[in-house]
Amino acid sequence: MQSLLRGQKVKLAELTTATMIQVGLAVTAPAGIIFDISCFGVDAQDKLSDDRYFIFYNQKSSPDGSLVSSGTVGGDNERFQIDLTRLPPTIRKLVFTVTSDQEGAMAQIRQGHLRIVDRGNEVGKFSFSGADFKAEKAIIAAEIYFKDVWRMAAVGQGFNGGLNALLKHFGGTEIATPPAQAVASIATSLSPTINLQKVSGQVRLTKGQKPVMIEKTVEITTSISWRTGTDYDVYALIYTKDGRQVDVATFGATGVPPLQIFDNGEVQHMGDVGREGGSIKTEIVKIRLNDNILAVVPVAYSAQSNGTGSFHRYEVSMSIDNHRGTTVTVPANHADRNDTVYTCVPGMILNTPHGVIIEPLELYSKPNSENRPKLVRNENGHIKVLMDAGPKNDYK
Repeated sequence: MQSLLRGQKVKLAELTTATMIQVGLAVTAPAGIIFDISCFGVDAQDKLSDDRYFIFYNQKSSPDGSLVSSGTVGGDNERFQIDLTRLPPTIRKLVFTVTSDQEGAMAQIRQGHLRIVDRGNEVGKFSFSGADFKAEKAIIAAEIYFKDVWRMAAVGQGFNGGLNALLKHFGGTEIATPPAQAVASIATSLSPTINLQKVSGQVRLTKGQKPVMIEKTVEITTSISWRTGTDYDVYALIYTKDGRQVDVATFGATGVPPLQIFDNGEVQHMGDVGREGGSIKTEIVKIRLNDNILAVVPVAYSAQSNGTGSFHRYEVSMSIDNHRGTTVTVPANHADRNDTVYTCVPGMILNTPHGVIIEPLELYSKPNSENRPKLVRNENGHIKVLMDAGPKNDYK
């Protein structure tokens, strides 16, 4: 294993001959300071000409899978999986950064490192600390760049601004968004799609749109609503830090008993609603996100005894409210009129240190399927919803 000094440059082949590597970044600081770790894939002019190669908390992978954020792994706050052979020829440099919105955050770093990992073995490491910085809010820790061959530079350069300043440094431009939309965006010359800040106000998401982040509050309410005329049942799937799926539902499934309250009320179903009374019916799940909960997936289900599963006819939609002025609604716009489709997953709620990410999904079960969805975490650390892969719901 080779230790690198600030400013040192080496050929990557001197550390490893592998083209599939991992880069781990870690920082420790006093409690209460939150760091964001990102990777910029830039072109030969050091510009972010394709924003899909900016990997950060709101965009975890590039479209070709050459850059993937794997989250916390083996003592690293963030680890990136990198396949150099799959990077497009326009991406000539990978820049690894640490940022924070708090004053003096970089100077408060007790210990930090960036390391290269090949098949589980640490082959190169650059260490740094807050003594190297003053009032900066961002650090370029290291770069992997192509100059005849792939090389690595231990940079350790500070920036007075945070993540926004780095985006501007790499060619991004901050766009002022109309107050009615209440969405702050950062755009490159390619497209204004990198959302760094949390949305607020009334937000509507549909399938195919990028996820949004909202402020994490003590309690978040997720509700699924529909027009009166049928009796949907709502339940929530929880994915925990230790890789378990927990179903919070007023009714059971094969091998899964009913469970209305999880983890001392951290997730709680607020009770079944019948088909009678009012023009709109709503079932509610209350959520108090803690470190044990990685994701919550609300599900709308038309039970076998209901006789219909047309999510289109009854205009099903999901809303997430943080009770601090922000509501995100995901409607079932793409539902067809098939009465034998019984299950709809409008979206997923992801718990991160920075905020709550709402991802629109709008997934539907196969016709006549009574099986619940199943949550899995793939090798890149992403949580996926597999429709019809879980246990069969009990007859209601």
